[in-house]
Amino acid sequence: SSEGKALESLTFEAVMPPSLALIVEVETESKLYVLQELNSMVKKRNGSASASKFFFTRRGRVVFEKNDKGIDVDQIMDDAIEAGAEDLGNDEDGNIVVWTEPTETMHLCKTIASKFGLKVLESDIIWQPNEDTMAKLDASEAQVEFRKLLKDIRSLPDVQAIYSNVTRGAISDEEWDKIEEYLDS
Repeated sequence: SSEGKALESLTFEAVMPPSLALIVEVETESKLYVLQELNSMVKKRNGSASASKFFFTRRGRVVFEKNDKGIDVDQIMDDAIEAGAEDLGNDEDGNIVVWTEPTETMHLCKTIASKFGLKVLESDIIWQPNEDTMAKLDASEAQVEFRKLLKDIRSLPDVQAIYSNVTRGAISDEEWDKIEEYLDS
């Protein structure tokens, strides 16, 4: 092992048939090794390591825990917008999700959490796929290969996150769940 070596952050980009874009965020001590591994995995599944960031937008996201005080999106909206929020909503659990520019994430987090006494469940900066670049994945050989690739990538210990522009096409709930379990969103 290489003690004392600094961790390097890197972003790996790839495209798979049919127009499925991937961004893989990695923190590693061995940049060349990880890049070689990712390249090999993608090529094995008929993809190519190529630019794909244009399929995505970098966004800040803060998730505030649903609380027993009944505070909802409408109550925090004005303050959130003033703190830099671009969009607000609820997730399937009723938590409040606020989207912002990456540079405003921490400010928004602190401002809203302290003013309304809300607990921050998550605060991160993600790659959100652009609506007009989403690629449907149907039940096919491509779907099987894509799922295997995601599983292979996720098995690398240095991988922090995997983002894709994939959207559900004609595919069973079970197969779609197998895809989603490997992706960050």
